[in-house]
Amino acid sequence: MTTSTVSNEAILGIEGERQVPFYAKRGIALVRGEGAYLWDAGGRRYLDAMSNYGVAVLGHADPEFAAALSDQLATLTTGHQSFGNDQRAELLDARASVLPAGLDRSFLSNSGAEAIEAALKMARAATGRPKVVAAKRGYHGRTLGALSATAEPKYRTPFEPLPIPVTHVPFGDVAALEAAVDGETAAVILEPVQGEAGIYPAPDDYLAAVRAACDRAGALLIADEVQSGFRTGVPFACAGAGVTPDILCTAKALANGFPIGLTTTTAAVSGAMPAGAHGSTFGGNPLACRAAVVTLGALRERGLYERSAHLGQRIVTEIEGRNYPKVRAVRGRGLMIGIDLKERVTPTLRGLQDHGVLALAAGNLTLRLLPPLIWDDTQVDELLAAMDWVLG
Repeated sequence: MTTSTVSNEAILGIEGERQVPFYAKRGIALVRGEGAYLWDAGGRRYLDAMSNYGVAVLGHADPEFAAALSDQLATLTTGHQSFGNDQRAELLDARASVLPAGLDRSFLSNSGAEAIEAALKMARAATGRPKVVAAKRGYHGRTLGALSATAEPKYRTPFEPLPIPVTHVPFGDVAALEAAVDGETAAVILEPVQGEAGIYPAPDDYLAAVRAACDRAGALLIADEVQSGFRTGVPFACAGAGVTPDILCTAKALANGFPIGLTTTTAAVSGAMPAGAHGSTFGGNPLACRAAVVTLGALRERGLYERSAHLGQRIVTEIEGRNYPKVRAVRGRGLMIGIDLKERVTPTLRGLQDHGVLALAAGNLTLRLLPPLIWDDTQVDELLAAMDWVLG
């Protein structure tokens, strides 16, 4: 069954009347998914090249994932973290296999922004310092603490003054960062691959230089891998660059779209946070933990890190070779790809949607691709065929 009993127009009408208008609607209502594809209420199929901002790494309605969550729904769905739980313990063990050595204490929450908020609190508690250094064009979330670290004025301006003093320096500029980090700096927070900015990987040796600057000043390094985690061909891009942060945050892909956030740190930093210093009612619930355990297992057992690296390189190479007249540049890491356009991105998004492909923007001029990691060459061919129509 691929159609809904309610039309696209009816669904959008209800949401338009009853939602706070934080999101600009794209003219369709998605009601079903299977594998790499989504269907709207009218029964039209779309290739998913966005995976809801990078979360659905196993695609939609994955049988193993659905069966595991169905089983957990019938067993136990919620449980406060003051009690132990078998699913939480299994996740805490499983996450150790993908994290850099030494990051062995974790806090579980429900989203990327919550993971960042916890990291900022940990850094201030562990160092006793107030300030944070972050990168221009960086994006860390829209709750007030995370928003303090987010650089983009369109997100910040309506809510200033913000609660955390943050100095923003150009991404990739080692000298500017070294000048900003001082004895009052609690932490430097960076995305190893800037996502919202347009998919900009950190320059070679940049993260190592940041690590050294933090060490000299006694500041902590927070790696924001909320979007890049599990997507760049390795579990974490910072580790791929040979750098271990003091705190690592991830969320989006960790549980294949089920709400979860993970803030992982060292025993030393963890020791600065006594019982009751932070918490989450829903964080670490058995259902989310089961979702994450299944996702981590599938990523490893199905070879999806390797597939992401291979397919991402193919997409970048194919787009470069096609010399589309509307494309200025393309770059990426794994299945995290940014395509700079010579015109505003909105018409391209509409054109791709008209040709059955759902993609994303990153700013006004960049097309962003964050597809499920289960894509194969068939889906890449479909994407390129649509791009030939829209960008050629």
